[in-house]
Amino acid sequence: MKRTLSTLQIERLKYQPKLPSALQAGIKKLDLIEGEKTQSVRDQADIKSLFPNCYGGPTVTFKASEEEVISEKRNIGVILSGGQAPGGHNVIAGLYDAIKQANPDNKLYGFLGGPSGIIEGNYIEFTDEFIDDYRNTGGFDIIGSGRTKLETEGQFLKAWENCKKLGINGIVIIGGDDSNTNACMLAEYFAAKKAGIQVIGCPKTIDGDLKNEQIEISFGFDTACKTYAELVGNIQRDANSAKKYWHFIKLMGRSATHVGLEVALQTQPNITMISEEVEAKQMSLESIVDYMSSVIAKRAAQGKNFGIALIPEGLIEFVPEMKAMIANLNDIMAEIEGKLNAVKNEEEKFAIIEKALDASNAKVFKSLPTLIKSQLLMDRDPHGNVQVSKIETEKLLIAMIETKLKEMKKAGQFSGKFGSQAHFFGYEGRCAFPSNFDADYCYSLGYNAYALMQFGLTGYLSSVRNLTAPASEWIAGGIPLTMMMNMEKRHGKMKPVIQKALVDLNGPVFKKLEDNRENWALNDDYVFPGAIQYFGPSSVCDITTQTLKLETEGKLVKA
Repeated sequence: MKRTLSTLQIERLKYQPKLPSALQAGIKKLDLIEGEKTQSVRDQADIKSLFPNCYGGPTVTFKASEEEVISEKRNIGVILSGGQAPGGHNVIAGLYDAIKQANPDNKLYGFLGGPSGIIEGNYIEFTDEFIDDYRNTGGFDIIGSGRTKLETEGQFLKAWENCKKLGINGIVIIGGDDSNTNACMLAEYFAAKKAGIQVIGCPKTIDGDLKNEQIEISFGFDTACKTYAELVGNIQRDANSAKKYWHFIKLMGRSATHVGLEVALQTQPNITMISEEVEAKQMSLESIVDYMSSVIAKRAAQGKNFGIALIPEGLIEFVPEMKAMIANLNDIMAEIEGKLNAVKNEEEKFAIIEKALDASNAKVFKSLPTLIKSQLLMDRDPHGNVQVSKIETEKLLIAMIETKLKEMKKAGQFSGKFGSQAHFFGYEGRCAFPSNFDADYCYSLGYNAYALMQFGLTGYLSSVRNLTAPASEWIAGGIPLTMMMNMEKRHGKMKPVIQKALVDLNGPVFKKLEDNRENWALNDDYVFPGAIQYFGPSSVCDITTQTLKLETEGKLVKA
């Protein structure tokens, strides 16, 4: 059945992504240059013992070669894992093109519905016609995604059996920190069993918390931030027009505030909360409300009863008393689940929880509005933890600020009006048409992933860096996945995981916000980014994030 395409989609299908110069000569004309041996970011002895076959490899980069590499026939499988991020289709397109360029008889299989596809043997074989319908488009609908964890012996064995049926000797897993941790576990299993199946990861997450010196940015972050910035800009324009509402906008980012910080730099709102700062300063819920209420009161004194506040999705977990209470709640939920399921009345459930929590945490839980308590009891995430994204932090803050402003009005400290609107921008950015940057970056990551396989590597993450330079000057290569790992407590047990990159409060990105915070709070210095630009001068349509530019300033490498 022929699909109906929009005008923009028809145009985007024609776009040819750019590659680093090292890859432009083709997949057959590459040399691999080894860098220094690596070690994990922490817990080196533990990580090495868990991954003896994958640990400590060198960083690698590619350069163009005059001699052509002879490529034997290979079959490769690809998996989309975790939440969607703009550009995933281009990773697969880049991988497919590299595979076919290496040997036209090579095959690429897509496992359907995420990691469960390789366990259950659900797949499709890609063809030129099929791939061409998805180039430069958003979403993961090409094969679907899922959050099944690849971590048990039984799962690995089923994956191996299905790979043998298809003659697969390489797997590319496109995912975030948890997905790539599982990619490394699968690589280690195959290596230990001498299965002859390589595993390569690609760094995906719109949250921007999968990065280090070698991985400058995860794909999808650029597009998602531009999409959210457009929406925030639209609301700022509306607020500045109507002049009667405070808009509280929650943005994606449970574990780190990279998205909120980037959107703030692009739009210059009145208030931007940074989870990492809240934790570092040990700010209580009361002190957060006091700060936000003071900005609202100061603007009201200028006759401005409107404004914009950006709230990170995971803020509530960084507030000390909330963090302690949620951690305690996560620990006891397995023990009291039976009791909770036995009662239907919500108040009875609350009472069971308050009794099970430590006294100080029970007090915090009891103080919360019923809506927030209920949201804390929703289904757990795959790690057994509270799903923070379902907690309407923006509404909690609005309710508390309303109470605070009433107190301030009685004390003569607030003379304005307070009307509010709550928003959550999450799904709006995950499947947007990728920006030119993400279209290029993702295509390069996929193409580069096959280059790593061609040189026999496994347990590596596809790395393309020097990303603020023109694409031709990007540096293609890879790093061992174990390099990014440490041990963390999951489900009450210590497990190896890729360490999340949090906002650096001493770094140039946060400092830019800090230097402008007071000015943006009181003045209407709003910026309206508008829609993502795909056509026109490269200075307009190919620019990347403020975050990446500030973090890599002075670090550009000339090709």
